[in-house]
Amino acid sequence: MSTRLVTFVLDRGLYGVDVTAVREVLRGLPTTRVPLAPAGLAGLVNLRGEVLATVDLRQRLGLPPREEDAEPMLVVTHGRSESDALLVDRIGEVVDVGDLPLLPPPETLDGPARPLIVGCYPLPDQLLLALDVEHLAPA
Repeated sequence: MSTRLVTFVLDRGLYGVDVTAVREVLRGLPTTRVPLAPAGLAGLVNLRGEVLATVDLRQRLGLPPREEDAEPMLVVTHGRSESDALLVDRIGEVVDVGDLPLLPPPETLDGPARPLIVGCYPLPDQLLLALDVEHLAPA
């Protein structure tokens, strides 16, 4: 069975999550901030009556904050126990990584991103970092 990833851009990096873990992709919805929320939790969104935690992936991965006027996109994922909305800069394509090897995360990758990345796929023009959907939401 071929592996397919929904890709998105954060800062200038290309990231992806398994297509089977993605429910839908949306333009930014109004987010309600939560007092005393853990770092990386941007707030909550109401998606057709379902309240979802909104994860700021830039913060979770240790990337610089997005521009104030930039409208993020949401990748709604479903893990084993719950759904989350991931804030991303831009949506990419669904990429079939086929027989490409899943390599370990690059040695230069450190900080908060390292435990969230399961590996990387070498694409012709850049590296695709595969994220672990189960561990993206802050504890």
